[in-house]
Amino acid sequence: MNADVQGRTWLDRLVDGVGVTVLAVATAVIFVILCANTVLRYLTGSSLAWGNEVPELLFPWLVMAGIVLAARRGAHIATDFLTHALPARGLRAVRAGVWLAVAALHVTLGVATWQLLPIVHDERSPILRVPGSVTYACVMGGLWLMALLAVQSAWQAWGGRAAAASDDAAGAAR
Repeated sequence: MNADVQGRTWLDRLVDGVGVTVLAVATAVIFVILCANTVLRYLTGSSLAWGNEVPELLFPWLVMAGIVLAARRGAHIATDFLTHALPARGLRAVRAGVWLAVAALHVTLGVATWQLLPIVHDERSPILRVPGSVTYACVMGGLWLMALLAVQSAWQAWGGRAAAASDDAAGAAR
């Protein structure tokens, strides 16, 4: 994978762009709708009929975008005490193997979600009649993006830029 000057790959830039856009749009729309509903309730005693439904539909997109961005930036919790006991040579193989296992699990969950889409498509939101598959699609897309990120991490752990830096750090620590 070719990296740009900042060391980010095309996948990193894509995930960052899509994730930040989804976060910004979902947050803004949710904020505007909730504010409008609050003002309407205060001034008129009524609210938008669909005012609760749209934030409920957008919230999973907001959460999934945050999860994918956190995965992309390495901000998730990691248990790495076992890898500190490994020699530098074995560390690369273990990290690559773990990332490939993570990718396989995300793909498995993505496929399972794909299989659920026809079932939940018939469920509709009460007012806007949005299919339930819209929410499941965001989860599926997030899982597949995280699988791609895990494959990229496996590649980097095996022989890319991250492996060399981690091997240098592991060697210096011993």
